[in-house]
Amino acid sequence: MASDAGNPTELPVAKEAKPRLGIPAASFLEDIDAFMNEPDNESVEVVLKRFDMQAQKYRFMEASLEHKKERSRNRPVNIKKTLDVVKHLQAGRDSGEDIPTQSMLADQLYVNAVIPPTSTVCLWLGANVMLEYPIDEARDLLESNLATSLKSLEDIQADLEFLRDQRVTTEVNMARVFNWNVRRKEAKKS
Repeated sequence: MASDAGNPTELPVAKEAKPRLGIPAASFLEDIDAFMNEPDNESVEVVLKRFDMQAQKYRFMEASLEHKKERSRNRPVNIKKTLDVVKHLQAGRDSGEDIPTQSMLADQLYVNAVIPPTSTVCLWLGANVMLEYPIDEARDLLESNLATSLKSLEDIQADLEFLRDQRVTTEVNMARVFNWNVRRKEAKKS
């Protein structure tokens, strides 16, 4: 438990926790009396307000990461489908046989087509960009993109778990400070 006495808006930060994405790590307040006696904690209301602001920031970051996770969830599926098609084209090229297929022209309207063996494939990269690649390079690119996309999803999930831990720790600290204040007021009455 450490706080910066020079900045009254700083909250205790865990030294052992590894911050992710610049997310400040919250530490559990072991000794509320010592924490409340620090110079920058002039009143319970100020401390609770700081904790509440920090909890709101954690909730906002959590919502942002959840949204990012939802946007990123379909990306590996789409890359995998494209990779499967490229592998199928590669197998057709290696066998030297035509590949019969059906292609959708419009909703509920399909056309039969035959794809001759080819050594190149066009990949839609997004932002109105399509590039032609040799099949082997396209496969390597898609495999690399798939690995990157899966790693990105893992990182987002790890960041979300870290963020939830920090939010919960902050909310527990708020409850402990509030309860400390209630006990203090009851002791003054007796």
